[in-house]
Amino acid sequence: MTVHPALVLILGALLVPFFKGTARNVYVISLPVLALLAVYILPVGDFYNVSWLAGFDGMTMLRSDKLAKAFGFIFTINATAAFIYAFYLRDKTQHVSALLYIGGALGAVFAGDLITLYIFWEIMAIASTMLILARRSQRSYGAAFRYVLLHILGGLFLLAGIVITFHFNVDNGSSAPIAFSAFDPQTHMHAGTWLILIGFLVNAAAPPFSAWLSDAYPEGTITGSVILSAYTTKTAVYALIRGFPGWDILLVVGCVMALYGIIYALLENDMRRILAYSIINQVGFMVCAVGVGTAICLDGAVAHAFCHIIYKSLLWMSAGAVLYRVGMSKCTELGGLYKSMPWSLWLGTIGALAISAVPLTSGFTSKTMILYGAADEKLFIPWLILEIASAGVFLHAGIKFPYFVFFAKDRGHRVKEAPKSMIGGMLILAFFCIFLGLCPGPLYSILPHAKSVTAFAVDIVGAGEKVYHFTAWKFEKVVTQMQLLLLSALTFFVWIKWLKRTDTIVLDTDWFYRRGGGLFYRSMDRFLNGANHFVHASFIGHFLDWLGKYTKSAPSRFLVLVMTPFWKAQGMGEDDLKDKQQSFYEDARLGAFPIGRAAIFAVILLGLLYVLR
Repeated sequence: MTVHPALVLILGALLVPFFKGTARNVYVISLPVLALLAVYILPVGDFYNVSWLAGFDGMTMLRSDKLAKAFGFIFTINATAAFIYAFYLRDKTQHVSALLYIGGALGAVFAGDLITLYIFWEIMAIASTMLILARRSQRSYGAAFRYVLLHILGGLFLLAGIVITFHFNVDNGSSAPIAFSAFDPQTHMHAGTWLILIGFLVNAAAPPFSAWLSDAYPEGTITGSVILSAYTTKTAVYALIRGFPGWDILLVVGCVMALYGIIYALLENDMRRILAYSIINQVGFMVCAVGVGTAICLDGAVAHAFCHIIYKSLLWMSAGAVLYRVGMSKCTELGGLYKSMPWSLWLGTIGALAISAVPLTSGFTSKTMILYGAADEKLFIPWLILEIASAGVFLHAGIKFPYFVFFAKDRGHRVKEAPKSMIGGMLILAFFCIFLGLCPGPLYSILPHAKSVTAFAVDIVGAGEKVYHFTAWKFEKVVTQMQLLLLSALTFFVWIKWLKRTDTIVLDTDWFYRRGGGLFYRSMDRFLNGANHFVHASFIGHFLDWLGKYTKSAPSRFLVLVMTPFWKAQGMGEDDLKDKQQSFYEDARLGAFPIGRAAIFAVILLGLLYVLR
C-alpha cells in the first residue's frame, strides 16, 4: 500500500489533542519522521487517481517523481528538526496548525493535477494563518488579517486560472485538462496561465505582493515563524519549477527579488524582519534559475531550495532563541549576547555563513550551480545581478544579523542559554549546513536531472542530451567567492557608521494598500453614510409620510368617488355637491355615518370586485 506523506501529517494532526505534555511532543516529532519514511519508500508513479467530480477525471492526488521527492525530503527533514526545537512548547493549537501547514505543503508538491494542488494550497493558507494568530497579540492579529486577505487574493488568481485553463484545454482536445505539468510559453500564453503564474508569485513573495512576508512572519510565534520560513515560498518555487520553466518573465522577477530583499534587509532594524526580507532575496535566486529554464538551472533551483530551507530555518531558530530569552527583537535593543548565549551565536553563525555561500557550507554548493547555469547561457546581466546579490547577502545576513544581535553595544542582557531542545534542533540543521558543503554528493543525487554523481561532482543531462559537468569545488570558484565575500566584509566595516541601527520605520509596498485601504474605507464610509442620509431624508422622511397619510384617507376618498355620480343624478348643484362630498368625507373618515349606508357601500364594493374579477 502506498502511503501519501501529506496524509501522515494531516490525519496525525487530528490526534494531537488526545496527547498531553511530553507524550504530545514525542508524538508530534514522530509524525514528520514517519512522513520522511513514506517519502523515502514512495515509488515513482501516479497514485490516488479519482474521478468523483464530473469533467475532472484526471485528478491525481499523488504523483511521485524525483522533483516531488526532493522537496518531500527537505520538507520532512526540516519539520523533524523544527519540532525537536519546539519540544518546550505545550500549545496544541500550534502543533495542529503546524502539522496541517506542513501536510498542505507536502500535498501540494505531490499533487498531480491543478485541482489537488489548489486544495492543498488553501490548506496551507488557512493553517499558516493560525500560526500567526497563535501569538495572540494585537500586532499578530493585524498581520494575520492582512496575510490571509492577500493569500485569499492569490488563491482566487490561482482558481480563476485553473478554470480558464481547464476550458482552454478542453476546447483544444486535451485528454488531461487539469494535469499539472509544464506550460509551454508558446502554446499556453493565455489568461489562464498568467493568472496561475500570478497566484504562484503571490506565494513566492514576488514584489509587489511581497510585503505579506515581512509583515506576517516576524509576528508569528517563535516556533511558528521557524516553520513559516520554510514552506510557503518554497512550495511556490516548486510550483514554478513544475509549471513555468524557461519563462523569460521569471528572469526579470527573480532579479528584482534578489536586489529588493537586500535593500530592505539592510534598512531594517528588527532581526526577524531582516531574515524575512532575506527570504525574498534568496527566493529571487531560485525564481531567476527557473526563468533560465535549463536543466542545470532547474536543478540549481531545487538544490538551493533544499539548502535554503536548512540554513534559513537555522537562522530563524537562532533569532527565536534570542527572542525566547530576551523578549526583544530589535537590533537597537540587543547586543552583547555572545557572553550569555554562545551556542545560539555559533549555530546561528553557521547558518549566516551558509546563506552567504561561504565555501565549505551548503549555500556555496547550491548557489554556484545557479550562477554556473546563468553564465553557461551567457546571460551576463542576470549573472551580474546575482553576483551583486550574493555580496549583499553577506552584508545583511552574514554579518549584520550576528553582529548587531550578539555583538555591537552590550545592552546588559544577562540571560540563560536557549533550552536544550532548541539547541538540539539547531545542531541538526547546522550539521546539514556543513555536511552538504563538504560532501554535496547526497544532495546532487536527488536532483531531477542528475546522472553519475560523485561526492563532489554531478553530471546533469538536459534537453537534447546536453550534459553539464558540474563540480562544486573548483579553485577559481572558491577564490572568486572568497574575494566577493571579503569585499563585502570590508564594505560593512567601512560603512558601519552609516549601517548602525536606529529605531526607524521601513516603508514597503504594503504602505500603498494600507493607505489605499484606509482611503477606500473613509471614502466608502462617507459615500454610504451620505447615501443613507439622502435616502432617509428624501424617501423615508417624505415619501413614507405621504404614503401613510394617503393610505389613511384612501377608503373615505374611494367612497366619495363612488357616491358622487348618484348625487349628481339627484340634481345637486355644484356648491351643494361640494358640501355633500366634504360632509360625507368627514363622516367616512370618522366612521360616523349610519350602518345602512355602510352596508350599501359594501354591496357596491363587492359588486365592483365581482365585475373586475
